[in-house]
Amino acid sequence: MRIFVAGASGVIGRRLLPKLAAAGHDVTGLTHRAENMPHIEAAGARAVVADIFDRDSVMRALEAARPDVVIHQLTALKEWNLEDNANIRKTGTRHLVDAALAAGAKRMTAQSIAWAYEPGESPASETDGLDLRAAPPRSTTIEGVAALEQAVQEMPSSVILRYGMLYGPDTWYAPDGLIADRVRRREMPATDGVTSFLHVEDAAQAAVLALDWPDGIVNIVDDEPAAGTEWLPHYAALLGAPAPELKPGRGGWERGASNAKARREYGWTPIYGSWRTGFEQSLAR
Repeated sequence: MRIFVAGASGVIGRRLLPKLAAAGHDVTGLTHRAENMPHIEAAGARAVVADIFDRDSVMRALEAARPDVVIHQLTALKEWNLEDNANIRKTGTRHLVDAALAAGAKRMTAQSIAWAYEPGESPASETDGLDLRAAPPRSTTIEGVAALEQAVQEMPSSVILRYGMLYGPDTWYAPDGLIADRVRRREMPATDGVTSFLHVEDAAQAAVLALDWPDGIVNIVDDEPAAGTEWLPHYAALLGAPAPELKPGRGGWERGASNAKARREYGWTPIYGSWRTGFEQSLAR
């Protein structure tokens, strides 16, 4: 199968490329920086450089690759810039979908998020709506997610992976990541807000498996949604950081998400079923 991976040099893309190549696929990886090309090629893919905001360059890249499937793993999360990330989801996805359709691609798998749901009391399922009434700054994220998902569903076939909060190597939760630094400085209180986590290896593996999944939206999260009062002290202890301040309360949208559909309808099982063991392995010193 000819597969085009947008975001090939990102935290998931770097893990995804060798899995696709090992499965025998003909893979092209898109990056916006020429210095990433050797890493993409070393992973078994052809590398192409294009600016996702330059419509013409994206159109040329897809036309040259002529993929059967496009995997959308584009983000701008490194510096925690919500506006840039929303812009990629809106404008970048628009360019990618238009280019994929023009190149004759029949299917797209796209990265979305599992914390964009409307407020509720229990972990969200795929039948729950997005939090379209959210106030700023959350509305920036929700509008970007809604635009991404709407555009991707214009493809003849699509799977939208609503990932949990990513952790593991090269993420915010890695020992040298943004969250780790904030926890060490005791800048993150432990609240009752619930998070569903996902190890980056599970995210990459789900993207591979989704090549054969039926169309639809599916939560890709671990088995154990957890309140901040539960996971954050454990994470801080593994980092050797001070215990966080306890601060009762949560936002209505901080509800976590359920992976029941992924397990029941798609046969998906996470490698890291719990953030507990995932944190312990990824933060082992």
